[in-house]
Amino acid sequence: MKQEFHTLGTFEFPADVQIIKAKLESEGIPVFLRDEVTITSDPLISSAIGGVKLQVYSSDKEKAKRIFDEVRSYATDRNGNLVACPNCKATKSEIYYSRKGIFYKLFPFFETRKYRCTNCNFITKPAK
Repeated sequence: MKQEFHTLGTFEFPADVQIIKAKLESEGIPVFLRDEVTITSDPLISSAIGGVKLQVYSSDKEKAKRIFDEVRSYATDRNGNLVACPNCKATKSEIYYSRKGIFYKLFPFFETRKYRCTNCNFITKPAK
């Protein structure tokens, strides 16, 4: 029987995914970390290959997504308030870097921080 996988999220470094992985496994959900060993051996290529992918079996997708949404942290503004999406008003945004162009791939800390809504995938720049 062929098992299909669902990617719950991607992470720049393997250490970033370990708490969520442990929580999912404690709930009886098998977890697979694609590209973890590659990025552990050479962290500089993380953005080139898309980071560590947190994957679960498709049959566990809904339960895993519910647990993942409970434990992950969402982006906050300078005052500690959750960032609201201007498109759908949801407060479930994550920090997003497009890393387009060789300059931002080599020096990602120069790129302006943006936010991606996990509800509608709208990408926005923060208000100044």
